[in-house]
This record gives sequence, structure tokens and C-alpha cells, in this order.
Amino acid sequence: QLQLVESGGGWVQPGGSLRLSCAASGFTLGSYAIGWFRQAPGKDREGISCIRNDGGRRNYADSVKGRFTVSSDNAKNTVYLQMDNLKPEDTAVYYCAADKKVVCNTGHFFVEDYDSWGQGTQVTVSS
Repeated sequence: QLQLVESGGGWVQPGGSLRLSCAASGFTLGSYAIGWFRQAPGKDREGISCIRNDGGRRNYADSVKGRFTVSSDNAKNTVYLQMDNLKPEDTAVYYCAADKKVVCNTGHFFVEDYDSWGQGTQVTVSS
């Protein structure tokens, strides 16, 4: 059974950094796209990044481009989201999601494109 587990969230001051992990089980990352999404209170879930190793694709939403970096460790079957220069508006629950069909060739990401989701991890950016 395909499963995703996020970790690494927490509280950080503005300008700080966090690294989120998305550990995958039940499938191998190589033939799936992994998307990162976030949802702030009262707002819709927002797609911020995706990675697809077969094709070497990585993309970012404009809101995080230049500050966030997505990577993967196939040996650990884990995807990471390095978040630098965090801002209060980055505060949200962060989710990773997987789908075999997503191509990950644009900076636009859609919740309905992904079949499998993790439980989320809270990120709070405040002073």
C-alpha cells in the first residue's frame, strides 16, 4: 500500500530555515511525481513544488521560487523540501503527494492531479 509520511515541521523565526521530509513506502520514487502542497487556515490548498526523477524535472510556484529547493534520495525513498528565508506567510500545514501520471513540467500544481497524500506537518513562521 502506497504511503507518504511528512516530518520536519516546526516553529521558526522569519528568515530561518527548515527541511521537510516525505518518506515514501509501498512504491519507488523513480516513476512517480511527488508534489508539495500547503494549506494555511481558511485558505485553499496551494501547490508549491514538484519533482519527478525520471526526466529530471523540478518545478516551483512563484511564491517559493528561489527560497525552496526540492530534492530526493532514492536510496532512502525520501523527498525533501529545503525551505530557506522563511516568511510569516509561509505558515501552513505542508503536505506531500504522489502520482504516477503527473509530468511535473510546469510551475502550476493541482490537488486533483494527485492520488496519494501524506498526513501533513505544521510549519509556523513567527517572531
